[in-house]
Amino acid sequence: MTIRVLLADDQTLLRSAFRVLVDSEPDMEVVAEAADGAEALALARSAKPDVVLMDIRMPGTDGLAATRMISADPELAHVRVVMLTTFEVDEYVVQSLRAGASGFLGKGAEPEELLSAIRIAAAGEALLSPVATKGLIAKFLAQGGTSDDGQEIQAYSERLAGLTGREREVLVLVGGGHSNDEIAERLAVSPLTVKTHVNRAMAKLGARDRAQLVVVAYESGLVRPRVE
Repeated sequence: MTIRVLLADDQTLLRSAFRVLVDSEPDMEVVAEAADGAEALALARSAKPDVVLMDIRMPGTDGLAATRMISADPELAHVRVVMLTTFEVDEYVVQSLRAGASGFLGKGAEPEELLSAIRIAAAGEALLSPVATKGLIAKFLAQGGTSDDGQEIQAYSERLAGLTGREREVLVLVGGGHSNDEIAERLAVSPLTVKTHVNRAMAKLGARDRAQLVVVAYESGLVRPRVE
């Protein structure tokens, strides 16, 4: 199957470079380009992409707002958003993950990394780089990014109460940035069993994908960020 990609960035030259790279691959194609978030949302609905490469900072409707709207649209439930950022640590990236983005990638990434990110996101794995995404969230939350909303914290507690002991254990390890294979080795179970626990945890916690599980793990206080 061909992976359908939507490019959303206000820089024409950068979009052109991404298009050449993506279209050079036999298993993917660029189906549309957007210069701002509003256009990205409209094209997501009409072009039906599998993955959106979304710049965070764009004029008008930015990538963060567009990601929220895409994630909130039931008809776009299949669309995975990969945020593109200039900076390794960016509070907007964390907000994007909270809003439903599947992961993030620096604009300085190597071509192979970008192509791999698209394939991983399209496959539903979502967490592009366990260590990097965990590190990004940990650094931001360590600076005071945890939720101080009493109702939100209560909601997290109620949802966490619905997890089995093993699902909670797996969630802690996911929040620690470990892959399914690493978790399987630690718990002496099969990767398939770990994947089953991860999927059940996502369903119970209302997490769109694995990246949001990391956010929930930190914001609920189940995993505490380590300040270097």
